[in-house]
Amino acid sequence: MNALFLKILAGFGALALGIAQPAVAQPVDGGRATAELIADHRTVAPGQTITAALELKMDKGWHVYWRNAGDAGLPPEIIVRDASDVPPEALGDFVWPIPHLLPVVEGEIMDYGYDDEVVFAFPFTVPANASGQVTLAATADYLICEDICVPESADVSLTLGVGTPLVNAVAGKKISAWIARAPVDFPGDARLTPEGKNWTLSLKGPVADAKALRFFPFGHEIVHSAPQPFEASAHGARLTLTPAEDAPHALEGVIIAQDKSGARQGYTIRATKGEALIAAGNGLPAGALKSSAGGATGGASLLALIGFAFLGGLVLNLMPCVLPVLSMKAIGMVHAAASGARGELRAHGLWYTGGVLLSFAALAAIIIGVRAATAESLTLGFQLQNGPVVALLALLMFTLGLWLLGFFELGTSIQNTGNTLASKGGSMGAFFTGVLAAVVGAPCVGPFLGAALGAVMTRPGTDIALVFLAMGLGMALPFLILSFVPGLQRLLPKPGRWMETLKQVFAFPMFLTMAWLLSVLGALSGSGAVAWTLAGATAIAFAVWLSRRGGFARALAVIALIGGGALAAVNAGSPATASATTAYAAKFETESWSPARVAELQAEGRPIFVDFTAAWCATCQVNKSTTLKSRPVQDAFTKANVAFLVADFTRKDPVISDALKAHNRAGVPMYLWYAPGAAEAEILPEILSPDLVTALVNAKSPSN
Repeated sequence: MNALFLKILAGFGALALGIAQPAVAQPVDGGRATAELIADHRTVAPGQTITAALELKMDKGWHVYWRNAGDAGLPPEIIVRDASDVPPEALGDFVWPIPHLLPVVEGEIMDYGYDDEVVFAFPFTVPANASGQVTLAATADYLICEDICVPESADVSLTLGVGTPLVNAVAGKKISAWIARAPVDFPGDARLTPEGKNWTLSLKGPVADAKALRFFPFGHEIVHSAPQPFEASAHGARLTLTPAEDAPHALEGVIIAQDKSGARQGYTIRATKGEALIAAGNGLPAGALKSSAGGATGGASLLALIGFAFLGGLVLNLMPCVLPVLSMKAIGMVHAAASGARGELRAHGLWYTGGVLLSFAALAAIIIGVRAATAESLTLGFQLQNGPVVALLALLMFTLGLWLLGFFELGTSIQNTGNTLASKGGSMGAFFTGVLAAVVGAPCVGPFLGAALGAVMTRPGTDIALVFLAMGLGMALPFLILSFVPGLQRLLPKPGRWMETLKQVFAFPMFLTMAWLLSVLGALSGSGAVAWTLAGATAIAFAVWLSRRGGFARALAVIALIGGGALAAVNAGSPATASATTAYAAKFETESWSPARVAELQAEGRPIFVDFTAAWCATCQVNKSTTLKSRPVQDAFTKANVAFLVADFTRKDPVISDALKAHNRAGVPMYLWYAPGAAEAEILPEILSPDLVTALVNAKSPSN
């Protein structure tokens, strides 16, 4: 009993000693952050290894850096001072919590780090000869940045009693929580595969629930600011990385996976060089693919993407950007039906389909070729981001309008449509109409097309070609069926003088299309380019007038025709000096979109609506007019304090292009909705309605 009493008494004595000699540490203000040393013990035994930590609490808006700062910056460190009872070798390396992205200059400079608060744990071995108390005296040295970067240091210290070990529950809990944020070893395999000008990082392991994936390298082998498109299945994932140097034998770093709830988990990987572990696209072993934005069709099979593209092509026939061109096809069909020759009507359908398919195949070839040559991906509508191309298309629409009004003839007249020459001319006209419909219609991303085309852009070239051809077939199918089904042919109107009147009526949609293209040109190249294009149109009208005079006047007509086109194209090459983005309504102001601005607004807890738009996107303009400028939507935005951001893609913009690709979209329109408190955006349909938008605004936020 006496022995038991002595043990209890010794225990109370040790406890009293621990209470009498607690760990001593005080936070030190370094200027933009406070620094403090903490430990998971109050008292320690000689030679014991415990866990200590450097805690940094930063002023709002300031950040410090990860072990790899990225393109610029320096990581924090602990420097042991001479006054310390603990030598430098007694301290182990920091346990680095997983960082987040710090975009400095969008698309150019990307850093990695932390803001608000961070705790860097490290092992700490007490000297074997320690007695009484032991003091770790050190300098916390760190670079802290906002818009500017400031090197700061703080002299910090930690004093621990030496005796019977006694834990510090409060500090220990905090340190453990931050250690839990550090990456763990990836429970699978990783492989680095050079593919063209990019690298594929393939992972075979548990990342199935990832809504977002990002690779943070330990070194500088990759371009830190480049996007990292990915695909994920139940068994693994693939990320596309942009190299900054030759492929190493092994690539080391951290993969951070974010699930639907926003929780993030980091995995330390060492990807050895070799054949990819996971195939691209539908070659993934199981499960639907997911884009970095969780797009619904991002993981669809190739067959499903072809189906979406086909349906989207059908819908293109109803888009306002395509209807004026289709009026030309309608004239050709009526003319062919008037001849009574079933073979001629079928030829019209086949030649038109051929023109559409050839144009979509050419678009796919250009996209595949540019990607192979430059490691960049084009977006739909790239042809309308070029001022000279838009100017020439506007002149083409003007010329077609003159033809429809009867100022000159393409081929022979309606009365001769039955002979061989007219048949050839009609076929060529049908083919040309198909080409023009595809060129003007392709940028009109309507229902089904946005997600389908976005999902296929990073796939093999054959997949891109098949999806684009399916889109073209969907666009051409209605006229192709009309050409081959006798029952439907009988629905075509009978010949009559009204046909010439109808042809002239169709000239005015052409002139309206020209006006739309001129508005696009003004946004791209300024009002001067519009004026020179109108001068070119005048030259074309003069050429048409000269062509009726015969002889030498016809030669002058050719010169005037070529000169008019050259005049417009040359003067449309310079970019406009101001952005084309304008306010959507006088009472509701918009802001220019940027990832940094989105992050600022998210930090404020505001709801955000982002409109990825372009002056040449007819679908965008319809949504703008019918929904985004409507009174119910404007009132709902004002009441809910919604931040309305506009990403104007009228001119080529690599940052917007990267955002479209990151959300698995091939072009505009794209609409993003960030509910209050939401970390990720919801991608809205390509066709909006006031009810859809106001319902989103009025819904409760996730935090509620």
